[in-house]
Amino acid sequence: MSVTEDIGRTYAEDGVLPCIDIFNESEIQAFRDAFDELEAEEGRENCQIGLQARHMDREFIWQLSADPGVLDVMEQVMGTDILLLSTHFFCKYPDSSGTHFVAWHQDVTYWGLEPPTAHTAWIAIDDSDVENGCMRVIPGSHRDGIALHSKSEHEGNLLSINQEIPDDLVDTSRAIDLELKAGQMSVHDGQLFHASMPNTSQRRRCGLTVRFIPPEAKQTEANSVGTLWQPILVRGEDRFKHYPETAASFQMP
Repeated sequence: MSVTEDIGRTYAEDGVLPCIDIFNESEIQAFRDAFDELEAEEGRENCQIGLQARHMDREFIWQLSADPGVLDVMEQVMGTDILLLSTHFFCKYPDSSGTHFVAWHQDVTYWGLEPPTAHTAWIAIDDSDVENGCMRVIPGSHRDGIALHSKSEHEGNLLSINQEIPDDLVDTSRAIDLELKAGQMSVHDGQLFHASMPNTSQRRRCGLTVRFIPPEAKQTEANSVGTLWQPILVRGEDRFKHYPETAASFQMP
């Protein structure tokens, strides 16, 4: 999908944009090399779901998150005023036991925002496909509001507080797989139902999620890891001033 299309209308209807070309082969290879170095320092266990908000101290993550191409897409999705809320790597390693998965959920149910408005860009560091556990979404599910979430009864859920939408509320017959080549991204609404299956391949599946909110979205309670957000204004103007002003540690790309 090209950013020259009328993606705003599609996004409002479906709550998701698949397969957007952002980084070319050499660009994403450089970012992958930088992630590989970080992975060697941090270890696989921490890299699986432990790398949150590292755009604050790692320049390559900031460069990925605030890339003009990424922000151009987000501006068409959410308007001209954009706060970068946070970043989070999801890195699935080969899992022949089929243990590690991400349960069906909506992002904003555990971010403490009011109104619960947010948007996630999912940037593929590695190829992401069905075999290695790409994201699955239910288009249009964001239009039904916030769903009841409960604790997952299945071991291996990678979500921070083991939350999931109960099976009887999820129509998996409408689900689609968001397969991405490295360097592509998808975007989804914070209220969209989404999940991912285990990585049954012999390949890593690494993706960076970049969370964006409009300035009117205020944090009214701690997020799922018990902290307050430190959003950074990356486009437009913040007329609401709900958050202390946070400067980026690095220059805009």
